[in-house]
Amino acid sequence: MRVYFLSEKSGVLFLNGIALGRVDLFERVCEIDPKDGIFCEVKAAGYTAVSFLFSEEFLLDPPPQIKLYYTEGAVAVYACDFLRADPSMKLLAQERFSDCRLTLFFQGKLQLEYSRGANFTLVPLPDYLENGTICRVGQEFLIESEEGFALLSGEGKLITAARGRVTEKEYALAAEIPFGDSTGHIARCRWENGAMTSCAIVTRRDPNEATFALALFESALIGADFTPYLCDALQEKAGALKEFLGNYTSVVLSDAPSRVGLVYPRKERIFDVRYFNVTVADGKVTNISEE
Repeated sequence: MRVYFLSEKSGVLFLNGIALGRVDLFERVCEIDPKDGIFCEVKAAGYTAVSFLFSEEFLLDPPPQIKLYYTEGAVAVYACDFLRADPSMKLLAQERFSDCRLTLFFQGKLQLEYSRGANFTLVPLPDYLENGTICRVGQEFLIESEEGFALLSGEGKLITAARGRVTEKEYALAAEIPFGDSTGHIARCRWENGAMTSCAIVTRRDPNEATFALALFESALIGADFTPYLCDALQEKAGALKEFLGNYTSVVLSDAPSRVGLVYPRKERIFDVRYFNVTVADGKVTNISEE
């Protein structure tokens, strides 16, 4: 079976104790028979190893730190959610307010402790908030770093967390959230009293010939207007097109600009990649077909 190994953290891949080479977000490929029960480890400096037995059972039910992507007779194994190797607690930031206390700390993972009287809640947070500061925005709480932000309710419940730039934080929260896609889409969002009150999606650049099909599927995924990419006949069927594509969660490239893979969740931590071909004439999409 062809297996692609990828890792959220740059590290070294070991198969049955033998180093295969460095692995990161660029895949490393090999052939493995699940019946052989190969012991696999991804070791990244400063983190505990992500280890698993590559077996038939693993392919049906991967452990929590592994995601599987089935594609064209192969499987991509993605190691993620690494835990820091140092188990001790590292205090990063703390703020006291009239009715509660918020403490940002690392202990294996980045966490926020919300304390009110004798009660407390632990909120897991993404690593990009490690250097975050804590402040109050209206009745809510904001954790902000150079890379992103998190908004929590007055009761310490996570409302949203995202990479992006905060543009307002006095009485309401406003932020620009980049999608990191081929046309540079950003979402300009605003929250008041813990609820999102507006969200506008802005396109920063037009696609070129190599990214036209990619931009179409990315736009449909995030809820941006994708009708300008379609010919007149398909514009009338834009609603049916979204139904035809279904609930995919991300878009991946292929070797051909007219061929794009869409990632569909099968079950927890398992995904299927289905490929679609796009026909373009006179700068418009005239046909979309699944392989």
